Amino acid sequence: MTIKEAQQIVDVWIHKYGVRYFSELTNMAVLTEEVGELARVMARKYGDQSFKEGEKENLGEEMADVLWVLLCLANQTGVDLTEELQKSIEKKTRRDSLRHIANPKLKA
Repeated sequence: MTIKEAQQIVDVWIHKYGVRYFSELTNMAVLTEEVGELARVMARKYGDQSFKEGEKENLGEEMADVLWVLLCLANQTGVDLTEELQKSIEKKTRRDSLRHIANPKLKA
C-alpha cells in the first residue's frame, strides 16, 4: 500500500467506525502518547531496561500506532504525506549528501 492509499484507508475507517476525527490538538496529544509507548518498547528491547511481567515486545504494533495517528493528523490538516516525504528526501539529499559520508564518527 502507498502512503496515499494509507491516508485514504484511515479516512474511510474514521468516517465508518470512528464517527469523526478527534481534534487536531487531541490527536497531537495521542501521537505523543503513542511515541512514548514506542519509546518504552525500544528502551526495553534495545536499551538497558527489561520488560516487566506481562509486557509485550510489540515494536511493530507501536510503530503502526504512531503511523496511524500521523496519518490522521495529515488527513485533518490537508497534508499529502507522499508529497511532503518526497520533498523531505530531496531536502536531506541536497543538505546532507556529503555530510554523513565525510563524518568520521560514522565510519565503521
